[in-house]
Amino acid sequence: MHIADGCLSAPVLAGGAVLAAGGMAWGLRRMDLEHVPRAGLLASAFFVASLIHVPVGPSSAHLLLNGLVGLVLGPVAFPAILVALLLQAILFGHGGLTTLGVNTVIMAFPAVLVYGLLGRPIRRAGPKVAAAAGFAAGMLAVAFSAVLTAAALVLAERRFLEPAYLLLTVHAWVMLVEGAVTASLVTFLQRVRPELLNAQMMEKDHA
Repeated sequence: MHIADGCLSAPVLAGGAVLAAGGMAWGLRRMDLEHVPRAGLLASAFFVASLIHVPVGPSSAHLLLNGLVGLVLGPVAFPAILVALLLQAILFGHGGLTTLGVNTVIMAFPAVLVYGLLGRPIRRAGPKVAAAAGFAAGMLAVAFSAVLTAAALVLAERRFLEPAYLLLTVHAWVMLVEGAVTASLVTFLQRVRPELLNAQMMEKDHA
């Protein structure tokens, strides 16, 4: 779901940069030394998952794992995802440098949103409910990212209306795969490393 350089208008790029900067400031304020290994691990998973992509007009379809990133990292998803996107743009030409802010918002905002919506239920639920919440988190994160990508394209150029519609259609299938993958990973983490899913919520409870 990377938007390439040259596809977006200056106002959309500027708006994305401002929102990404705000998200980065928020994430960095919530980040401490304990977050660094988790952020590195999740940024790596996001980096690898989204390298396997299928071009869809001016964007692409691929696994994101941003729902999982959000559930584990909360607001720290912003710096983790920005670093992964920056490396993808520099090393592989996926996305672009001018669109880095927009792409970060497209991926990171839904991650933080599902954290706010589903992080607490996953922390307190049994395995079956946690798996269902993980499935919902994966689906919703992709759905929100697809809508934001389509909106950015249409706001930039009306000629992108058809590619934006195609992007939404393709990601209806990606949502199901992402939901299943996220549910499996949430179930695994809850069994072997539950503190990864609880850390952000525990900090919020004690704040």
